[in-house]
This record gives sequence, C-alpha cells and structure tokens, in this order.
Amino acid sequence: IACLVMYLFTEFDDAANLLAANPDATTISIDEPVEIPKNQHGRLQEPGREEDDELLGTDDSDKTELLAGQKKSAPFWTFEYYQTFFDVDTYQVLDRIKGSVFPVPGKNFVRLYIRSNPDLYGPFWICATLVFTIAVSGNLSNFFIHLGKPTYHYVPEFRKVSIAATTIYAYAWLVPLALWGFLMWRNSKVMNIVSYSFLEIVCVYGYSLFVYIPTAILWIIPQKVVRWVLVMFSLCLSGSVLVMTFWPAVRDDNRRIALATVGTIVVLHALLAVGCLAYFFDAPELDFPAPIIPVHNGTTVITKSQ
Repeated sequence: IACLVMYLFTEFDDAANLLAANPDATTISIDEPVEIPKNQHGRLQEPGREEDDELLGTDDSDKTELLAGQKKSAPFWTFEYYQTFFDVDTYQVLDRIKGSVFPVPGKNFVRLYIRSNPDLYGPFWICATLVFTIAVSGNLSNFFIHLGKPTYHYVPEFRKVSIAATTIYAYAWLVPLALWGFLMWRNSKVMNIVSYSFLEIVCVYGYSLFVYIPTAILWIIPQKVVRWVLVMFSLCLSGSVLVMTFWPAVRDDNRRIALATVGTIVVLHALLAVGCLAYFFDAPELDFPAPIIPVHNGTTVITKSQ
C-alpha cells in the first residue's frame, strides 16, 4: 500500500510540473463524458424529421451505401453481379411482405425493410404469381358468369397470361424508372430533395403488389359490389405504402409539385387495379348465336335464345 501511495504522489507531481510548464494546456476528466460535435447539414433539424433524414441518406446511411457499392465490384455482365440482388432469405421476404400488407403509420417501408438489403427476388416472384393469379382467376370468373347457358362452351384464354404479364411487369419497372428519373431531376433543382436508388423503388413497388394476389383470387366471386369493395380495400393498403414511402422524398419540394407527384403515384396505382378488374373479370355478356336444330323433313328451325 505504501508503494502505491508513493506512486500516486509521483504521478500528481509530474502532472503539476507539466501544468506549470504549459499553463494553457487543456485537461480532460475521465469522469466527464467527451462531447462529440454533431454534423451540421446546412439547415436546422426539425422535430420528427431525423428518421426521414436518415432514410433519405443525409446521415451515415450515405457512407453505408458507398461501402456497399464498393463491395459490389463484379462486372455487370457476370453472374456474381446479379446474384447480389437475390441475396435474401425467406424470413426477410416474409417480413417485407408483412410490412407491405400491414403498413405502420409514420413508419417508412424503405427504412424499416429495404435499405439494409434491397432485393429483386421478392418483386420478381410476386409479379409472376400475380400474373398467373389474374389470368387464371379471370378465366374462372368468365366461366362462372356464363355457367348454365346451353350455348356457351368454355375455351381457356391463354392470351390473358401474356397480357397480364406485359401489364404487371411494365408497371413494376417503367413506373419506378420514371419516378427515379423524376426524383433525380428534382434533386438537381432543389437542394433538399434526395432520391432513392432505382433498386429501392423497384423493390417498394414489387412488394406493394402482393396484396393484389389474394384480392385477385377473391375477384372470382361473381358480385360486382364485393369486387369493388375488395379493390378499394387493396388499393388503400398498397397505396398507403407508396405514399408513406415517397412523401418524405418530395415534401421539401414545391408544395404543388410534391402533391402532384404523390397524386400521380396513387392514380397510376389505382389505374392498374381498376384496369385489371375491368378487363379480366368484368367481362361483357356475350351474344351467342341461336342454335340451329335440323328437322327430318329437310327444313331447319332456328330457335331464339334468351
């Protein structure tokens, strides 16, 4: 103990000698936390916006994306380059599907589920499943509508598969491409506008279409009121995911432009749902030709169909 006391006194004497030699020196107490100056972004942070700023890339998320981009060093013509877009497990896909079906008010879909690892696996298979679901359900709906009519002969319409595939995949790729280009253009005009990456936008749109898969199955019910209730319910769920995702990216823009952008997103999403319902399920009544019944005396009788 005496040696320890002598050692402490020696340390204090050395510190006193250093302070006497340099009175302007700064001392730091180990009992007080060292404050690290926060990054200044050029504009004051408002309450409730820190989450969106982190989402839009004004915090350390930019550094994370840059580091992630450095890891993807494989050329784009190699299989390894595209393999990274499908590097997800079942739990991540199911979690993102759950987030698209049950959106949380005030929470951003990209920040919660996508930004850490955007993928194309979920959007690709969701679109493929939706294509076949709409085509098959549309054929079954047409069959049930005309079921019981003696002049009706069911013929499967395979062209609906190609039409549904063209419509769904064009929407899931061209609309995100246009939105990504628009956000990049507005980013060059307004300093506070920060764009999502194209992969993130495609991922959001792909997962937002999942709710239409069970809806398309229920559209087989031959009741227009039920169908329109289902389409409005699905549109509210999927549309809210898109609005809560892209509103933080455009709200600092001109008010009219921001509202017009979000309105266009919702209108295009509604056109897809209503168009699929009207074309594949609300088939018009067919005017079947009257059957011709031959008579043994050489004459024919044309019966009038009701």
